[in-house]
Amino acid sequence: MTTAPLFLVDDVDALRPGTETELDGPEGRHAATVRRIRPGEALVLSDGRGGLARAEAVAAGKDSLTVRLLDVTRVPAPAVRVTVAQALVKGDRGELAVETATEAGADAVLPWKAARCVARWDDGPRGDKQLGRWRSTVREAAKQARRPWQPEVGEPVTTKQLAARVGSCAAAFVLHESATTGLADVTLPDAGEVLLAVGPEGGVDDHELGLLTGAGAVAVRLGPEVLRASTAACVALGALAVRTGRWSS
Repeated sequence: MTTAPLFLVDDVDALRPGTETELDGPEGRHAATVRRIRPGEALVLSDGRGGLARAEAVAAGKDSLTVRLLDVTRVPAPAVRVTVAQALVKGDRGELAVETATEAGADAVLPWKAARCVARWDDGPRGDKQLGRWRSTVREAAKQARRPWQPEVGEPVTTKQLAARVGSCAAAFVLHESATTGLADVTLPDAGEVLLAVGPEGGVDDHELGLLTGAGAVAVRLGPEVLRASTAACVALGALAVRTGRWSS
């Protein structure tokens, strides 16, 4: 049996079990014309803030879907929240990085303007367009993964801004190939925000590493191999999910 597809709505708390509601707009169009959901099929509605409503399709229109609400639940936010500071990566690899990070459990994403980034997000419309692409990618990846909490994609940060944020986190780690400490060996908090910094294709330079570790971050590595900037976050998040119990049944 496949998992019921998830569609986003504004407010799950406004829905009442036993009633019918109309799923319209882009989500309704996707459900009716792309997914071709038909009466009797199951689906889930989510507000991206922990609210979930199981529903059953009643009727399909051209651009909308009428559904009957079965039950409404709320999933608490995870005790340990992981924010990925993902360095800007050129081409489609940046979107691949945030897509896989979302599927692997990132709770928030910060676009990081690291020194060695080949990709550059200029201020103004061009940078806004790139940020919008990341946000759209994360939104769709969260839906694909059936995540009740949709990660927030913040405004781009410089290394100095990222270092200033380290102090407010329960723990902060920088993936770096020269680190002698493994991610599997560090102490993790029982609750709070964990910041995970992933550098660009050229790596995190020594000055940046000094700023971040000077602020309290710990340089770590995943293993003997060096991963691409577009895949490192996904692998690290998997390791963290196992260690924090997030993937426990």
